[in-house]
Amino acid sequence: MRVVNINNPHQREACLARLCAEAYGHEAGLRPLATFAGTLAVLVEQEAARVLALVDDQARPVALALLVLDEHGSSMTVMLLAELDQQSVTRPAERLVAELALKAPLRVDTQDDEQKRRFSEAGISRWLDGGAGVHIGLGPKHPATSLEDLPQALAFDEASVIQSFKQDRQQFDDYKARFIRGLEAFPATL
Repeated sequence: MRVVNINNPHQREACLARLCAEAYGHEAGLRPLATFAGTLAVLVEQEAARVLALVDDQARPVALALLVLDEHGSSMTVMLLAELDQQSVTRPAERLVAELALKAPLRVDTQDDEQKRRFSEAGISRWLDGGAGVHIGLGPKHPATSLEDLPQALAFDEASVIQSFKQDRQQFDDYKARFIRGLEAFPATL
């Protein structure tokens, strides 16, 4: 097992498309495409997003994650996480988070007690109450000690991306084609 930072633009686009499809499911409407487009157009362009994979001993991706830098560049938030293969590797998403938590100042947000438990088992050692039922988990290397010194993750406005799709059909068609090509070109090994 090892973690791979996917730097090759074509592989990154393919892995991001697969991650969005897996994270949101097939009945999610425009949300996977909007996340794909916004991440590429805004966060990747600003070098504020990383797509990472946990690969097995044959270099096959078994889990994917999208990490986004905070506004100060001091930590990374897990924005999307998906398991691709639970047959060859037990709980690959948690293993990926555990590896990342050991190496990076990592943050996860959840509203689900089961996810909180799973992330805790994966090495997310400190929890803050984010209000409105949000649990903010911090890995051991994360510098924040309270909500006050917790910087915001960089983001894009998903509603604006969807609105731009409605106003610019060519842009929508281009991102849709890239998304589909990415799914078709998902690498068997990394």
